[in-house]
Amino acid sequence: MNRLDTAKRAKIVQHLCEGNSIRATSRLCGCAINTVVKLLTEMGPACQQWHSDNVVNLQTLVVQVDEIWSFVASKEKNTDLDGKAQGHGDCWTWTALDSDSKLMISWAVGPRSPELCRDFCEDLAYRLRNRIQLSSDGLGMYNDAVKLAFGKDVDYGQVIKTYGMDIFAEKRYSPAICSSVKTKAITGDPMDSLISTSHVERQNLNIRMGCRRFTRLTNAFSKKVENHEAAISLYFMFYNYCRPHQTLTKASGNAGKRYPTTPAMASGLATEAWTIERMISEVLGESN
Repeated sequence: MNRLDTAKRAKIVQHLCEGNSIRATSRLCGCAINTVVKLLTEMGPACQQWHSDNVVNLQTLVVQVDEIWSFVASKEKNTDLDGKAQGHGDCWTWTALDSDSKLMISWAVGPRSPELCRDFCEDLAYRLRNRIQLSSDGLGMYNDAVKLAFGKDVDYGQVIKTYGMDIFAEKRYSPAICSSVKTKAITGDPMDSLISTSHVERQNLNIRMGCRRFTRLTNAFSKKVENHEAAISLYFMFYNYCRPHQTLTKASGNAGKRYPTTPAMASGLATEAWTIERMISEVLGESN
């Protein structure tokens, strides 16, 4: 059986992680669409497993959580019962971001439900060593989920936004107008100045730009929930370990020169930015 060499696999993975679609990646890399999909579905679960095993015992102090919407195969209103049984319809990605290192600590893919919110918060708590300050939006599901996952060992606050509609805006495409923002302490003694979701909401833009399946108003949406989960896991692995974050660039001490820093480096999980080739070998267990 033919097997792609590491350089070819790295080229495919890089195109996928930089926001190209399956078909565009196939054309750019000169390979079949099925080859791209096969590599994606192989790498995605491997990245998720590697993250689960290795991103633990973090020294994180400030965490922001949020949810980003997408859909699989069809939007919720256009999905029948058979489609829902296959995972079709609205699909939410729950994300937990280290506000300082910008590391994506935890994520979960599925419905916007209390059960998944609880699982997501428990996974987040499992990966942390210290008492943290946690911030979320005003979604009510977080109250019980955070309490069950952290107990009283957390300083938790919410950012509550009130929205109105601009009567002069295009109703179909324009977002609602945020008319007011206030913060609210929920558990412990959170610092008011640190109750924020700005960093994790900015990360939503990174996801939409870096993962083609989140692009709005196109036909790039996922057709299978398994492929959707695989693409998200692959993107976050690339984001954490391979792509330097501009706000984390550090001075090298050599005539004021600076060197690129990834979220994994800033969190102490890596000593250098990984190449795509190294990421593939690490997650697939091909390291020497």
